[in-house]
Amino acid sequence: MKQLKFFIKKEFYHILRDKRSLLILLGLPVVQLLLFGFAITTEVRNAKIVVFDNSKDNVTQQIISKIQNNKYFLIDKTIYNQSQIEEVFKEGKIRLAIIFPNNFQNDLLHNNKAQIQIIADATDPNQATTLTNYVASIVNDFQQELNQQSKIILNIKTEYRMLYNPQLKGAYSSVPGVMGMILLLISAMMTSISIVKEKETGTMEILLVSPMKPWFVVVSKVIPYFVISIINVATIILLSVFVLGMPIKGSLLLLSFSTLLYIFCALSLGILISTVADTQQAAMIISIIGLMLPVVMLSGYAFPIANMPNILQWISNIVPAKWYIIIVKSVMLKGLGFEDIFDEIIILTVMTILFLIISIKRFKVRL
Repeated sequence: MKQLKFFIKKEFYHILRDKRSLLILLGLPVVQLLLFGFAITTEVRNAKIVVFDNSKDNVTQQIISKIQNNKYFLIDKTIYNQSQIEEVFKEGKIRLAIIFPNNFQNDLLHNNKAQIQIIADATDPNQATTLTNYVASIVNDFQQELNQQSKIILNIKTEYRMLYNPQLKGAYSSVPGVMGMILLLISAMMTSISIVKEKETGTMEILLVSPMKPWFVVVSKVIPYFVISIINVATIILLSVFVLGMPIKGSLLLLSFSTLLYIFCALSLGILISTVADTQQAAMIISIIGLMLPVVMLSGYAFPIANMPNILQWISNIVPAKWYIIIVKSVMLKGLGFEDIFDEIIILTVMTILFLIISIKRFKVRL
């Protein structure tokens, strides 16, 4: 028993001395609990919407007030021209538009029926369906309140229009997310593991003392995964268009340029990870925890970012996949141009440069 006690004590010492393992053992459960608790939910909250009220009467104001006081919606602004609807959807921040026609109250009280049009951004079909159901439920509750006060039956009909994805195909949402996740994992994780492997086996020192320039070693590791990533992108796009029936409404050249930029960003992130990790196992753990979980949880691919606490929404801004997924949806589904995705391109460019600068600096120090 005394020997067993010493061995147990020794193992505790090993764990406590290994700061990285200790961080994973104690920190990972906390991170996962917070992410799964706050990020994973099918409920949609704080969705930004716009209202176009042609009638501006007492009834429409009551309905707008009920929607505004609901936790599911944030009325971003009221628009006064129908041509503005397409513009606000192109910005990518608005999930829903509610339109009240002229003489809404008059039609409801005199003809016993009126109609509301709901336009949803269906690039995420699940979210669009959920939000339209929320609005329909609010309108239905209001209608029941009116019918309880009136002796006649009043009927408010909701008409739906699903923008960019009228058939509500799931591929329209999954394909951009899959592209973002696969490219990041292949480019970043495999690049980092490949470079760290050379350090772990001791061949990196041999390569660095050879006549070959140090950056040649890194470039030779990066190029194969760059080529593989391009092949994967071409395969995904071809399958998406010809098998899943997903359109490319925007410029294919712009989509290709944005994808190349994202691949460069992922590769530079992989190089950065290789300067931090000393073993292949460490590189893989960092990649899975630092890349895969954020892509699934915080990129908007699987779960709405608006649902999350402010701190997680802020953290989502440093996930490269978030900005690439926005670009893919904007170009492929909405048909937007360069000026509409300029901000996202700038963000990815800055991230790429930042990753490369930090990687070069750390690599030189290690030399």
